Amino acid sequence: MDGIASPVEWRVSPGLTPYPVALETMQARAAAIAAGEAAEQVWLVEHPPLYTAGTSADPAELLAGDRFPVFRAGRGGRYTYHGPGQRTGYVMINLGTRGRDVRRFVHLLEGWLIDTLGDFGVAARRADGRIGIWVDDAHGREAKIGAIGVRVTRWVTFHGFAMNIAPDLAHFGGIVPCGIAEYPVTSLQALGRNVSMAEFDNALQARFPAFLQALPQPCCDA
Repeated sequence: MDGIASPVEWRVSPGLTPYPVALETMQARAAAIAAGEAAEQVWLVEHPPLYTAGTSADPAELLAGDRFPVFRAGRGGRYTYHGPGQRTGYVMINLGTRGRDVRRFVHLLEGWLIDTLGDFGVAARRADGRIGIWVDDAHGREAKIGAIGVRVTRWVTFHGFAMNIAPDLAHFGGIVPCGIAEYPVTSLQALGRNVSMAEFDNALQARFPAFLQALPQPCCDA
């Protein structure tokens, strides 16, 4: 992908990336960023069907632990699903040179995704007390279309977001997604938006400069 003037590297992996490979790669890249040995990076992947457990995961919320592999993620949050048709974005940004404000980073990350969905005619929003990206589904119910889970080590962020483009929504039935049982999950496809992964990636990338510029800019004495 090109067409963006930014110090942040963009990487898009074709096919399905095994989760242990992604986790190991992210951890190594975040360490290299913290050491000043690598550029910041946004890495876009799809995974085979799997569940991940965040640091607050409640075992009672894993409803079908034998359905798909389950991985300890090390990020914040509870159980979530990854699979084909879902765009997972690993966002590795050095907050050590960009203000050291994790809450602001998460807020801006939400805003970046909300603005991107707006490009496809989807009115997405934040919800008080519930992290993630929310919309009204085809039945008028409040539903979650995107999850966010971030970890910060040595002021470098990793993990990031998972946006439902056209996954099999039945796969979410093996968990209580993010510990929230009273709200369904949805996708762009379920909302009647036939958006390809490439189209979503391009819109995401076009919106990225505004996200990056809203963060404090790197300075020489950080």
